[in-house]
Amino acid sequence: MQPVVETLSGLERRVELSVSMADVEQAVQAELKRVARTAKVAGFRPGKVPMSMLERSHAPGIRYDAINSKVGQAFEQAIQASGLRVAGAPKLEPKTEGVPESTLAFAATFEVYPTVTVPDLSTLKIKRAVTEVGEAEVQRTIDVLRKQRAQHEAREGRAATDDDRVTLDFLGTIDDVPFEGGKADDFPFVLGQGRMLPEFETAIRGMKTGETKKFPVEFPADYGGKDVAGKTAEFTVTLKEVAEPVLPAMDAEFAKSLGQAEGDVEKLVADIRGNIEREVKARSMARTKTSVMNALVEAATFDVPKALIESESEERVASARAELKQRGVPNADTMPIPADAFTAEAERRVRLGLLVAELVAKESLQAKPEQVRARIEEFAANYEKPAEVVSYYLSDRARRSEVEGIVLEDNVVQHALAKAQVEDEAVPFDQIMGTA
Repeated sequence: MQPVVETLSGLERRVELSVSMADVEQAVQAELKRVARTAKVAGFRPGKVPMSMLERSHAPGIRYDAINSKVGQAFEQAIQASGLRVAGAPKLEPKTEGVPESTLAFAATFEVYPTVTVPDLSTLKIKRAVTEVGEAEVQRTIDVLRKQRAQHEAREGRAATDDDRVTLDFLGTIDDVPFEGGKADDFPFVLGQGRMLPEFETAIRGMKTGETKKFPVEFPADYGGKDVAGKTAEFTVTLKEVAEPVLPAMDAEFAKSLGQAEGDVEKLVADIRGNIEREVKARSMARTKTSVMNALVEAATFDVPKALIESESEERVASARAELKQRGVPNADTMPIPADAFTAEAERRVRLGLLVAELVAKESLQAKPEQVRARIEEFAANYEKPAEVVSYYLSDRARRSEVEGIVLEDNVVQHALAKAQVEDEAVPFDQIMGTA
């Protein structure tokens, strides 16, 4: 007679299992005989160790494993008969009341995967990001590239402003006492790039060569230097040089410096436009995908197994530890990181994962080989030797799987856009590029 699976609440189930001690002991004796053939014990040749000695030394561990194996088999048989999909590991509680000595009995409590119902996509409201790439956007990108390659030339009488390279001597004190790292001579930096604290840069703006200024600077409480963090220092600065940025001309040399082998400026501009359009397309798709996924998960109404949420939370904790370790944070492996902090995001990710998987299966949205290749070729176009990149991805199963996952998500997004209520959202170029 098959065990009956009892519904407790929501996705939680319970089933009572029993295991014959005779079957357990039979498995134990069989394993002991197998071990006896090779067991090494001081004073005995291999295969000659007395069984009574092996019973004392090996039987407890073997018996534990045999019980676990038999209970696992009983659980699997009960689950297969019920047709349920188990989410996470079951929790076992031994039972003794009313159980004969010849039997081991357990109550297994577990969760099952929910029945995932795909929401009516026509009711979803999605915003599709749209960003125009015109002459102004291309020119601004070219200007940035020119600024990155600017040469600075000293200018007498020039008031320091952003993008100027200033050279100065400075001395900082706290309560009239110099502090470590607070003094430098002939120190150069470019104004406006955030290399120095904002108050420091503000004080330098407008100064001219030969001028000296004294001003306070308040160090943030989370400043890297613990000796000065949260304190106010007094700086005395003498400006020794102001150098104005001189941008390179848009000529053949500039084109070659950016990888245009022939030095063709028109081709360079075309390449820059192509790169911008590909980047804008990728960022717009990512923004639109976020809107689609948010709409899907908000429309989902099914329960999510707690075991999957806990597992996802633990993965987020592990990722957080790895990131802290990479940053050089001491004790990253042992510092307390509460898994509860990730519960809400973990539940969202699990719910979305279940829903997307159901949608993919229902609508046959799996990534097709030609889609994967096209996506790889699109990605490879950003490299100097696209053919080598394509070959590398197609020959590496792990990397190809990554692209398949991206294409699958793209298929879900495009399917949702075709069914949902879509509103085009104009996103400024600076915003989509993260430079606003």
